[in-house]
Order: sequence, then structure tokens, then C-alpha cells
Amino acid sequence: MQAQNRHNPAPASRATRASSLPALAAALLLAACASTAPQQGAAPAAGPASLPAAPAAAAPAGTSREEAALRNLVDQQDRLYRVAAPLLVNNSDLCRKNARNLLGFTAKNKYSYSADFVRPAEKLFGMNDSLKVMGVLEGSGAAKAGLRRGDDLISIEDRELPRGDNAERQAATILGPLITGRSSVRMLVSRNGSSQPLTVPLTYACAFGIELGNSDNVNAYDDGFRVLITRGMLNAVGNDEELAYVIAKEMAHNILMHASRQRMSATAGGIIDNLIRLHPDMTGMAGMAGLKAMPQELDATADRLSLYLLARAGYSIDGTASFWQRMATQYPASMLNAYTALHPATAYRVAAMQKTAVDVKTKKAARKPLMP
Repeated sequence: MQAQNRHNPAPASRATRASSLPALAAALLLAACASTAPQQGAAPAAGPASLPAAPAAAAPAGTSREEAALRNLVDQQDRLYRVAAPLLVNNSDLCRKNARNLLGFTAKNKYSYSADFVRPAEKLFGMNDSLKVMGVLEGSGAAKAGLRRGDDLISIEDRELPRGDNAERQAATILGPLITGRSSVRMLVSRNGSSQPLTVPLTYACAFGIELGNSDNVNAYDDGFRVLITRGMLNAVGNDEELAYVIAKEMAHNILMHASRQRMSATAGGIIDNLIRLHPDMTGMAGMAGLKAMPQELDATADRLSLYLLARAGYSIDGTASFWQRMATQYPASMLNAYTALHPATAYRVAAMQKTAVDVKTKKAARKPLMP
């Protein structure tokens, strides 16, 4: 749920949403216009643990196919949000015009999901007509204020939030002007049957949507506003830190506006719109799906920036070069629907990463701001 959503400005029809992935994949945050200046040269945050990716848990007996599928999708999107959180929160000054004040949570109701998943959403997550908090961005003002997953949203700044079909998009249009110019908002939520007032500081952060792609090809895409990680890529990375490498790289492409410089924004946006659907049309995904291979100079520039994004977020950058070398070996450029085909200059990129890693570590040792 994202105020001022530039990707889908018109409300979607119920029929359109019925063919899409759960709306958890649509946007990471409730966003408002930026009203505060970014902090320059922010210090890196404490790093999240780099743990091997956990396999999906077996569905309990009696779980329907739709329930198991929805649970798996929600778990995958939760993982993306969790890994992306420190990258978004700690890099607002590097995200430039793509940073803004954010409420720092996602909220959905049962109508946010495709038709096949409405009943499972009711059963698994207690969804109804009202908007329910489904994720809180780690390190955000919402997290610090005590907002919890499962809270039902009642009002923000005494403005009652919509319910029912299209509530998510209607709320997004309300919240943009409602919280513009504020540093915090007053919220009323329902928790365990009782009303709970909260004051939520807004969080100045990178406002990129983080999307889950319903495809087994090992790839990632960006269109200037969003980052999409395919299910295949999510399964190919060895741990959360490697997933952070991929997210940071696509964020860097967005920050540097490489999709527009390549005149590929519309093509990449169409790919992302397709892959977030429950049943993507894979006929258009053959080969490189109309995308151009990234020139080595642009690619290396994004790699250099990605290392700064990672280091400032508390992730280790020691394994970046070896990770991308491994990806190029396992998924070579001859696999046209995989990552290396779109980013073929592996040796050139690795050399840039190795040089940048030295620069980052030198700045950290000298306690200088981690600015490229």
C-alpha cells in the first residue's frame, strides 16, 4: 500500500486483481511526500545476521493447496522485506530523489488478494474488510512506535480508513496529502479487541517497491521505481546476505536511472507487472524479454554503488565478488533468461567491486562517511 503510487495510479478492478499475485507483492511501504531533509553521511547500521535461507516448512495436515501457496508467497515476500529493510532505511541520502517520508508498514485486507486466496487469507491471517498490518519495516518509526503485525487500522490523524473492496488503494490516495509536511502521525489501531493509540514517527528512507516475481528464471529486474526478485533468484542465493547483494545491485541501477538511460523503463516495467501476476504470461519472457544487456561501464558503476549501500546497511561486502562470479558460472550468459545474460561483463564488474571494497574498508577504518 503506497500513497502516490506512480506505478499503478488508477484503482484496479476486482477482475484485474483476481489474476494477480497477493497485493503483498505490490508495494513495500505506505509512502508520503518527503518533508524532511536526508542526513548526509549516515553511519552504517548494525548488520543483520547472515543466515542460510531456511527451507519452506511442510504444510500442516488439512492445509488446502491454496492455503499452502498463499503461506509460501507471504513467507517469501516477508523475507524480501526483511532483507531489504536495512538497505532502504540506511541509504536515504544515496537514494536522492527516490527517498521520501514513509509510514513504514504494509497493510492489507482480504480484498488485497486474488480471488483464489481470499478464503485462505481469512483463515490464515484473520483477514476481513478492514486493513490489517501485515509487515513492519525493521528500523522504521512504525517499528519503534510499537506497531505490530496483525493490528487492524482504524484511523490516521482522526481520518477513518476505508474498508472493503479497494480499501488499500483508497487509503493510499487519502494518506499522501494527509501526512505531507508532518514528522509523525497519530494512529488508532485495534489490537486483541481493544483500541490502541500510537504516535508513529515518519521514516525518511528509499521508497523503492520490493517485488516478488512469480517465475523460476534466476533473474532480477528494475524499472527506476521498483526492484523485482524472481522466485528462481530467491531460491538460487545461498543466504540472506547474498539476497542483499542482488537487491542492492538493483537499487543501485534505480538510483543511477539506468533503465531510463537505456530507454528500457517501459520494457522493464512491463516485465515486472507481468511477473507479479499469479499466472504470468511467460511467452514474452523468452530470451532476454526485450531488454538490452547492460553496458559494462554502467554495470560496474552500479556495482560500486551497491557496495556502499550494503556497507551502510551493515551487510558484509567480503563475498560480493565471489557471489557474482559463482552466478556467472552457474547461470552463464548463454542462458538468455538468467541474470548474467543481462549483466555479461563479469570480469570487468568484479575488478570494480574489488577496488571499491578496498575504498569502503579504508573509509570505515578511518571513520569517514561511507559516501561514494
